[in-house]
Amino acid sequence: MKELPIGIFDSGVGGLTVAAEVMKTLPAEDIIYFGDIARTPYGTKSLETVRRFSIEIADFLIKQRVKMIVVACNTASSLALATLKERFHLPIIGVLEPGVLKAIKSTKSKRIGVIGTQATISSNAYPQAIKTIAPDIQVLNQPCPLFVPLVEEGWLEHEVTKLVAKEYLTPLKENQIDTLILGCTHYPFLKGVIQVVMGNEVVLVDSAIEVAEEIKKVLSQNNGLRPQNSNPVYKFYVSDTSSKFAEVGKRLLGNEIQVVMQVNV
Repeated sequence: MKELPIGIFDSGVGGLTVAAEVMKTLPAEDIIYFGDIARTPYGTKSLETVRRFSIEIADFLIKQRVKMIVVACNTASSLALATLKERFHLPIIGVLEPGVLKAIKSTKSKRIGVIGTQATISSNAYPQAIKTIAPDIQVLNQPCPLFVPLVEEGWLEHEVTKLVAKEYLTPLKENQIDTLILGCTHYPFLKGVIQVVMGNEVVLVDSAIEVAEEIKKVLSQNNGLRPQNSNPVYKFYVSDTSSKFAEVGKRLLGNEIQVVMQVNV
């Protein structure tokens, strides 16, 4: 088990934020990443469709002999994680719970904002998870459907992106939240723009950092960590060709993205 790779999947490039943190936290681990470019975004899809896509990708990753699957997509984590855990018998980690725990620890005013895709927000998964642990915390939801295509387009600092961010985030700012969960793995690419709109006093919770620590914990408990002197191998798969994937990926990961392979799932 130790020598097998970690499988990570997302609807597109967003999950690379998780991959980047895993590379930092677990530098000896092999990684297989799958980006479902052909069918992004997931945030506008139905529950049944997101579950079907997630099962298909998990099947693909298991055929690559991964030791763990990381669902680096908030929509899939909200709608399909339980289904995947029931169907497959290996450790499967989502991005929702680690982010929730971090946000609860961070808030002082007990007013937490959550931004995500329409499907993630409609699922009400974040408020339910937060209130299960801390019923006295007020949670304010805000869907930001245009953020994913803006990131996929590479418009990370574009004036249009700044205008869209202001439109989406102003209601949360006016409600005086002190903690904001970036409830989509694409959103950390827009941290700079989001922080400017919200102000420096608001803590941005990036689930990727918390997920990497959870992966380390689970692998350690299962005696699944590779030796620290191992040289890692990173493989990247997509369901459709995309120059933007390699472009955004290289901006985030540097030279780690050299070859991107297209496969059907």
